[in-house]
Formats: sequence, structure tokens, C-alpha cells
Amino acid sequence: MSTRPRIRFIINPVSGTRSKVDVAARIKLYLDHGKLDHDIVYTDYAGHATELAATAAASNYTAVVAVGGDGTVNEVARGLLHTNTALGILPKGSGNGLARHLQLPLNLNNAIKVLNTGEISVIDSGTINDIPFFTTAGIGFDAYISSVFAGNKRRGLKTYVELVLKEVRTYKHLPVKVWLNELEMQTDCFVMAFANAAQYGNNAYIAPLADIRDGLLDVCLVRQLDFIKAINLSYCMLTKQLANVQSAEYFKTKHIRVETEEPMMFHADGEFKGKTSHFEVNLKPESLKVLIPKGKV
Repeated sequence: MSTRPRIRFIINPVSGTRSKVDVAARIKLYLDHGKLDHDIVYTDYAGHATELAATAAASNYTAVVAVGGDGTVNEVARGLLHTNTALGILPKGSGNGLARHLQLPLNLNNAIKVLNTGEISVIDSGTINDIPFFTTAGIGFDAYISSVFAGNKRRGLKTYVELVLKEVRTYKHLPVKVWLNELEMQTDCFVMAFANAAQYGNNAYIAPLADIRDGLLDVCLVRQLDFIKAINLSYCMLTKQLANVQSAEYFKTKHIRVETEEPMMFHADGEFKGKTSHFEVNLKPESLKVLIPKGKV
């Protein structure tokens, strides 16, 4: 029996903007087969990637590679939490938030080559109401946009920004109560983002100072947002700057509890998860191993 590292590729055949690319053929061409053993499996339904990843981890695979967008990455990573099997990513989505944060190549061929020479690092993850996330989660407007964006045939940053500027005019802030560190506050909430990584995806930085290995979540609270503040916040997100205090406030924490008078939408890694009135958000330190380019730790 071979003692070489084993890698499982999990492919979502309908993910992202480049789904017609023959990934299996690229793997055959660019993976170092003299160094690595591998198999390729395909997802058939929502949640299938988590099952396939967990099975590989239980069988002591060295890594499981998510081939798809942020939703596929989230599913695969869930199956690898608190195991010795590392997450690899071949980005094939529209946002590619975790791949960008880990400085992985967005070019498919180059991303495969990283698997030949990369190294393993350990990162934090988070949960929102016990649902794992790896880049960001949030309540309010960004969750609403996630629900709208999911039904939009056009993808990418331009579409996302257009939706934000269109919907910001009519979306209303809601009162919330927040427990954060030693602070208890009642405030308006237009959006509250919980950032393990710095960006949503597409290099849109909601929390530019977030560090995926520091054991803390960066919380971005936007109390109210008009069109002018939306322009300022969008500009700061695209230029990797902190928004001014009139537009957003930032906190760092390991745990936050939020209660709302009316049910609010929420998302995890850009995937709309529903509505509720109670949120528990927690940081899970050093909970996921990841394959990254050599020297990028």
C-alpha cells in the first residue's frame, strides 16, 4: 500500500462562473502524480461535500480539495473541522473569499500546482447559531443582499455593488441588543458583520484588519446607512480601508450575542441561512488545517 500523501478532490459540477472547465483533465495534467495519490468525487446534493470530506478525514487523507465557489468551500471545510486533514481550494466561484485571503492563485492551473509544493497552516473558524463559517457571517443588510444575490444569474463584484446601491435605498435598520466583551448596548443595526477573514470575496474588505489566525473575530457594525454612507463604505471596502466612524464601528471579540425585536436575516460565508431573533456568534481558534502556497503563512 502506498505511503504517499493522499488527496481527495471534491467537485461541485455546477459551481461558480467557470463550470465548463474540465477540472479532472487539468488535475491529470498539473498534479505531481509521482508525489501524490488522489481521487476525484462529485457532489450530488446540498451537504454532500461535507459528508465526502468527513469520510476522507476519517480515512486519514492528507488533504481534501474543494473545487468550486465559497459555498462548496464552506461545505468541505465543515467536514474537516478539528481533524488532521487539511483543506485545499481550487477556486471556481465568483467571490472566492477564503482562497483570496489565503493568497491562493485564482488561476486553476496554478492553484493545482500549489498542491504539489504547498505547506499546511492552521486557521480559526467561527460559528453563527452553531453554523460554521470561515470568512464572514452577518445579520441584516448583507444577509438580505446574499439572499437576493443567490437568485441573480449575473455574478461578480460589479453585480454585487449594483445590488447594494439599489437595495440600500429601501432597506430599513432595526433595533437590536448586543452583548460584546464587557459591553451591553442597545443600538440600531443596518448590518453587523462578523469577520474571521478580512473580506467577503471579490476583494471587498468588510474588516481590513481581520486576521484569520489571531483567535478573534472582527465585528463591523453599521447602525444606519443612507446612500452617501453606502458610497463611502463601498469605497473603503474596495480600497481595503477602515470606514469612517460616521459609517461603521469596529470591535474585536471571541463571542457576541445579539437579540432583535424582529427576526433578521443572516448568512454564513455569503450563503443565506434564514431569519431569527437570537444570534450567538463564536470564534473557534485553530480549528482548521489549510493548504497554502509555500512561504505565505
